[in-house]
Amino acid sequence: MKCVMQAAVWLILAFLQGVEIPTYFYPLSMRHPTPNRASTGSPWLKRMDQAAIAALTVLAVASVGLYWVGQGGARGRLIELDREPRQSVSFQIDLNEADWAEFSLLPGVGESLARRIVESRKAEGRFAVLEDLRRVRGIGPKTLERIKPYLRPLPETGNVAGQ
Repeated sequence: MKCVMQAAVWLILAFLQGVEIPTYFYPLSMRHPTPNRASTGSPWLKRMDQAAIAALTVLAVASVGLYWVGQGGARGRLIELDREPRQSVSFQIDLNEADWAEFSLLPGVGESLARRIVESRKAEGRFAVLEDLRRVRGIGPKTLERIKPYLRPLPETGNVAGQ
């Protein structure tokens, strides 16, 4: 594999510099190639073109380096994760519509408790008030107070459409 890579690099450099490529590198169908720039001895890119491309490449690399230094890369300050203020996420879920995965996002509620909430809702019916959550094994007064801010208020029974 190393020989193939070396041959490929040699062929590319030879083509760019205008060196005559030996015919044994050609496939059988191209043993007598038509003359092109590489076979006539003239380089594919002239020396001035090569110098211009080299200068533009050096300029681009230098610009990226200066940008990196200007943004604080040399001081290690490009990304300041530890210095950013913590952001809180505020969300509320509907007690009578949420799936167990949504309940498991609540503080102090794991997967098993979340599944018990959904099973209780299916077996015993919808929750009329937030206090009805106490019927679920594992939800006491402390847990209920901890998750209340994340629960959407339930509508009053007289204001529900169809009742």
